[in-house]
Amino acid sequence: MNAGRTARERARAELTEEIKTAARQQLATVGAEALSLRAISRELGMVSSALYRYFASRDELLTALIIDAYDAMGAAAEAAATGADPVDEWIAIYAAVRDWARANPQEYALIYGSPISGYKAPQTTVEPAIRVPVLLLGLLQRAQASGRLVTPADAPEPSGLLAQQTEVLVALAPDVPPAVLVRMIIVWTQLFGMISFELFGQLVGSMDPADEFFASASRQMAAFVGLS
Repeated sequence: MNAGRTARERARAELTEEIKTAARQQLATVGAEALSLRAISRELGMVSSALYRYFASRDELLTALIIDAYDAMGAAAEAAATGADPVDEWIAIYAAVRDWARANPQEYALIYGSPISGYKAPQTTVEPAIRVPVLLLGLLQRAQASGRLVTPADAPEPSGLLAQQTEVLVALAPDVPPAVLVRMIIVWTQLFGMISFELFGQLVGSMDPADEFFASASRQMAAFVGLS
C-alpha cells in the first residue's frame, strides 16, 4: 500500500512538472496574460477536466510558476554568497540575479514585468519573493558586526511612509542602522531597474553589452549602502 501511494505521488509530481513546463513554454510564446489551461491540456494530450485536478484555475498555476521563479532566483543568489569580503559578495549576488534573469527572461518578466490582469498574488508568494533581500540583509548584518558597514554621513533617517516600509527590514536586520535600510530599499529597486532596462532593450545603443556598466553600478551600490 505504501509503495503504491509513493508511486502515485511520484507520478503526480512528474505530471505537475510537465504542466508547469508547458506553461512556461506558453509564457515564452503568448505571455502570462494569455496563459490557458485548456491550451496546456491540449499540448499534453490531456482532457481539460484532468488538468484541473492539478491546478484548479489559471491563477493557481500562475502562483506556482511565480513561486518557482522566485525560488530559482533566490537559489542562484544564495549559491553566489560566499561569505567572504562583503563588497565582493554583494557584487557576486547582484551578478547571480542578473545572470538568472538573462537566462530566464520569461520567468523574470512574470515576477517583475507588467501586472497580470485579474491576478492577485497570494500570501504564499511573499516568502519566496524576499529570499534575495533577506540574503542581502544578512550580508549587511555580518558587515555591521565586523565593522565593514559604515552609515553614510548624508543618509537621512526614515520618516513617514518610508519608516513604515523599513519596519519589516528592521525586524530582519535589527543591528543595521535604519538609515542604511532606507538605502537598502533604494538599491534593491535599482537592481531590478537595471535588469529590466537590459532585458527589455532599453540599454541598446548606450550600454550594450552591459557587463561593465552592471559591475560598476553594483560596486557603487555596495558603497551607497555603506559597505567598505
